[in-house]
Amino acid sequence: QVQLVESGGGLVQAGGSLRLSCAASGRTFSRYAMGWFRQAPGKERDVVAAINWSGDSTYYGDSVKGRFTISRDNVNNTASLQMNSLKPEDTAVYYCAAVVGRYDASSYRTFRDYNYWGQGTQVTVSS
Repeated sequence: QVQLVESGGGLVQAGGSLRLSCAASGRTFSRYAMGWFRQAPGKERDVVAAINWSGDSTYYGDSVKGRFTISRDNVNNTASLQMNSLKPEDTAVYYCAAVVGRYDASSYRTFRDYNYWGQGTQVTVSS
């Protein structure tokens, strides 16, 4: 079992950047594929990005390609999401998620693929 804690959310102007971090408990972090999701009020929880257990496979939602970068550090048990060129439509609660698995990142692109979740962190982008 793994526990996830997100940090790094906040308020930023359009065009700015934020970096989200997800700290995972336990000694078996490299067993897990990791994902970032977001949910705006009244909308479904959508994938932002996913990364496989080793970090050599990534997947991005269409709306963030070229602007966001997912990464992981299997030594320090963290996953990160670098968000650049932020837009007001990126405003949402961002969640870190984990699932045991060794497939490519594209295999973990819906919220149903994950069984561990953080509590979420709010990202607000002002225009």
